[in-house]
Amino acid sequence: MKAIKPAIGTLVLGLCVAAFGVQAQTSTAPAATPNAAATTGAAASSNRSSINDTYRQDKQRCNDMKGNDKDVCLKEAKAKRDTAKANNKEAKEKAEAHHDAQSEKADAQYKVAKEKCDAMSGDAKDQCIANAKTRYMK
Repeated sequence: MKAIKPAIGTLVLGLCVAAFGVQAQTSTAPAATPNAAATTGAAASSNRSSINDTYRQDKQRCNDMKGNDKDVCLKEAKAKRDTAKANNKEAKEKAEAHHDAQSEKADAQYKVAKEKCDAMSGDAKDQCIANAKTRYMK
């Protein structure tokens, strides 16, 4: 049963991330808002590219306008771009903070498990420590 608990925790975490991704895709945010779940590496670069492409399209649409209408259109395009960038940054920071918190929790649980192993001796202690290392990915 003890070996199943980390697997269940990982499964629940995965489902939460998936649900957050689905919620982010179905939200009423502007179309240029990137998927919050995809914020690392090439995905983040792709999000920035998508944001910039949308901004260029919005600016192009404004070129047909004149006077104050054009000024308003350009300001709206910039606001939409800046909002999308801010949402992208916020999602990345939340993901990093969540990862850090999960890591700290696992470290604390590993220390407790290791301390429990200290009450044992010999082969039982070795197996207990090996089990703790496996369970908490150390």
